[in-house]
Amino acid sequence: MIEAFVLLTLEADKVEKVLKEIKKKVPEVKEAKGVTGPYDAIVRIEAPDLKELTRRIVSDIYRIDGVIDTTTAIVIESADD
Repeated sequence: MIEAFVLLTLEADKVEKVLKEIKKKVPEVKEAKGVTGPYDAIVRIEAPDLKELTRRIVSDIYRIDGVIDTTTAIVIESADD
């Protein structure tokens, strides 16, 4: 299983709409939160492999109306392991 955090740049005033749509359309998303700082939102997603992770981000998340850009950080180590 691959876990990643996707940092989202969104259109102004579309954070809530985008996060709701992500949770509805992408069951692999475990958390979706609006944040402060250089990004507008962060999503935690799990997928069985890199190919599926890429498909979910590029085909599902990136194409949602209001998403301007994404930056993905794949988890390589965790204190929970």
